[in-house]
Amino acid sequence: MKKGINAKQPEETLPAISSKDTKNTVSNDAQCDKAPQMCISDSQSLLEEALDYLKKVKDRTSSKNEILQKHLATVENIAQERGLKAKEIHVLLKVALSGKFAETVNSRLLKNLIPTSTISDDSIVSAVSWLCVGKCSKNTQATFLKWMIAMFEFIDQKEKINALYGFFFNFLQDVKLFPFACHVLYLLTKRENVKPFRVRRLLDLQNRLGPEPPLQALLLLYKSFAPEMVSVTLPSKIKTRFKNSENLWKSAIGAIKRRVYGEPTSKPDNIGVGCLQSRKRKLNSMLVLPACTSSSGRSNESQKPNNTDILHHTKFFPVEQLQTFSQLLENIHCLEFPSRIGSVLGNPLLLHYINCVKDDSVYQRMYYWMGQTFREECPWYKIENQQNELEFSNFLDTVLEAECFLQEGFSSCEEFLYRSLPFWDGCCCRAQVLQLVSWIPLSTFSEMKPYLCRPLTQLFITSSLYFKCSVLESLRDLLINWLNWHMVQADMATELYTDVLNTTLSGVVNSVEEAIHFVGWLSTIALRLENNSAFLMHFILDFYEIVCDVYQKYNLPLVIMPPAGVFYPALLSMDPVSIDRLCRIMYRYRANLLSAKQNQQAKQFMFSNQTCQEYNQYITAMVGCLWTSNAFQKDLHPLGLFMDSEVLEKTKVQECRKGLNLVYHPALTGYAMMFLEQQV
Repeated sequence: MKKGINAKQPEETLPAISSKDTKNTVSNDAQCDKAPQMCISDSQSLLEEALDYLKKVKDRTSSKNEILQKHLATVENIAQERGLKAKEIHVLLKVALSGKFAETVNSRLLKNLIPTSTISDDSIVSAVSWLCVGKCSKNTQATFLKWMIAMFEFIDQKEKINALYGFFFNFLQDVKLFPFACHVLYLLTKRENVKPFRVRRLLDLQNRLGPEPPLQALLLLYKSFAPEMVSVTLPSKIKTRFKNSENLWKSAIGAIKRRVYGEPTSKPDNIGVGCLQSRKRKLNSMLVLPACTSSSGRSNESQKPNNTDILHHTKFFPVEQLQTFSQLLENIHCLEFPSRIGSVLGNPLLLHYINCVKDDSVYQRMYYWMGQTFREECPWYKIENQQNELEFSNFLDTVLEAECFLQEGFSSCEEFLYRSLPFWDGCCCRAQVLQLVSWIPLSTFSEMKPYLCRPLTQLFITSSLYFKCSVLESLRDLLINWLNWHMVQADMATELYTDVLNTTLSGVVNSVEEAIHFVGWLSTIALRLENNSAFLMHFILDFYEIVCDVYQKYNLPLVIMPPAGVFYPALLSMDPVSIDRLCRIMYRYRANLLSAKQNQQAKQFMFSNQTCQEYNQYITAMVGCLWTSNAFQKDLHPLGLFMDSEVLEKTKVQECRKGLNLVYHPALTGYAMMFLEQQV
């Protein structure tokens, strides 16, 4: 390795010195301390002389010219040793791209443009203007783009460069510059850069050139920002999106980072080669959310610690600086959204933002990103993902936290459930999957049946008691979320939207009614399969405690009674808590029916007389059993407890009609005995 002018010399073992030589040694050390300063001063003057020569030399000077070679060597040595200042890089860029020297000279200059810290954006703007003049060769232009990609992290303030987005986009037409132009565009792209005409141009290039990895990577980025514009299917697995442009400056970049960051190791690579991570699983790879960085700050680690200048030069508020809710309120109109939409899930402030600012593009980006992640990481989609069940479970937990925060489900989660439930074994990530079911957005229930009800029913019937209880709990939460959504929409409605509200209300009533009937059917089957388990009955009655108050508590004009397969097992249950809860549920049904009847007279609510008849049959059976001791006599329900007197006599049970009242009911016998003991 060549030593620079002020490179440190290796230490040598010095002989021991006597006290007589102390004075001479001290004076020599003082002279040595001054030497580096003199060397730095000399090297700077040599560099200034070289720059002055390169600026003033005539065009087409021979590359073998001795003076030229001398000054090129000076630039190379100083650049490799300590780097170049921003002004010096500005001069050398102009010289290299002006076309006054041969291609070999220009290439040497570009390969030694190593900054001491940062690069001025004005230098890049000036360089691009020289590219447009076209005086330098295509190889020189390609080398410049490689240099720009490698040094992108060290460019100070990228707003002016982003303004040149159209110029870089035009470079796509050149075959030699095409891959490097794609990489530069990938680094610069923000949401506002994605335009329909650019999407069309990229699709035309894909048709002409085929599936080139750099082009597909750029299209994937466009699709993440605007899924509605890029409708083509793109492969998510691309082994090498961009060729590594750092090789020529690899050691130099490490030295720059050590100077800038003061660390022996390099910062995380955000230059762009790995920005869209390949989804191919590797050893020890982790499914983690991306860092929260704005699109213009994709490489914001390279910026100076004090970011106040950035705020003065841009109309956007960088999302990296969003720390408090008050900052969100002050900058909500100019907040620049993250370049990687997945980072929103772990940021409560950004979740507040998307909840307040109804931007369709945000939801479309989220839909596209989450859909891709589900397809690539789902353990029961791909056999190779089964070993990563824990990671996928943690990811689902994060998604669920975001849904709970927003109080609404993501449409991509709904699509994932519909696609994956037929292949789900009911065990993998059970808690998370069933919670996702509870956040399915309100829609037409008849359309959900083949995708949700059919696979869920197959698992429900063939699985354990605890799985059945978990499914019923999930469906209960789904009903609550739907009812809460209806209440919010009803409160937001105004008289101007009365017709629309009535139409929506009709759809909500139909969907909720079908969902309640479906759960009632599942509950009846489950009780038969599990021999009327008291534990199972607890979850079923949880559901009907919500159903009985739908009209009064949630203002939905709907009253639906539980099926006989639920009511009678609860009435005859050996669990006193089940009987107590059933009585309360029937009382709440009565309150809702009375309120509905009053509103029916005011022509505000029309409900079926069959509902009243069913309620009367249930309440007659309940009162006859628990209170009037007329069990088996007045229950007229087709599935009720009515028995002929001849049949009762054949049982030879004394006072069988009193066997289910409050005193003799098997579930309440313990309380009766406790009462008698207290009276003694």
